[in-house]
Order: sequence, then C-alpha cells, then structure tokens
Amino acid sequence: MLDLAAPASPTAPATGVNTEGLADFLRSFFAPLFLVIVSVVALFFLFTREITRFVQFIILAVAIGVIFYVPNIIEVTARAIAGALGIE
Repeated sequence: MLDLAAPASPTAPATGVNTEGLADFLRSFFAPLFLVIVSVVALFFLFTREITRFVQFIILAVAIGVIFYVPNIIEVTARAIAGALGIE
C-alpha cells in the first residue's frame, strides 16, 4: 500500500530552478553593454558640444550604475538615513 502522508526521503534531488548566482551573472552580462551605451551617448553629447546635457547624463549614468551594480546599496543607505534620524 502507498503511504501518501510519508515524508520525502532526505536523499531526494531538489526540484525547481536554481537561482544561485543569478544576480552576479546578470551583472556580469549587462555591465559591458551598459558601459558601451553610456560611452556612445556621452561621446555624442561631447561631439555636439552639449556640455550641460553631458554632465547631466554622466550623473544619471553613475547613479544608475551604483544602484544596479553595488549590492544592497539601497538597504544600506536607508538604514544609514534612519540611523541619522534616530529611527531604529
């Protein structure tokens, strides 16, 4: 007779998708693409002598790069702000 309430054996292989290292893989895949796009757009602004747009674009690109490529930056920043304001 088959016992349906019995626990699964501990040696059973894990099922499902393994997402270990997925964030690192995506960062390593998109980082060169991001740098190429930023470089091309920055060169366009420099060659057309639009210095104000160039500076704005570089600031935005650095902010986006930090948010996506520095792990836990949003969490660390939020905790630092909360600590500075005296919120626990």
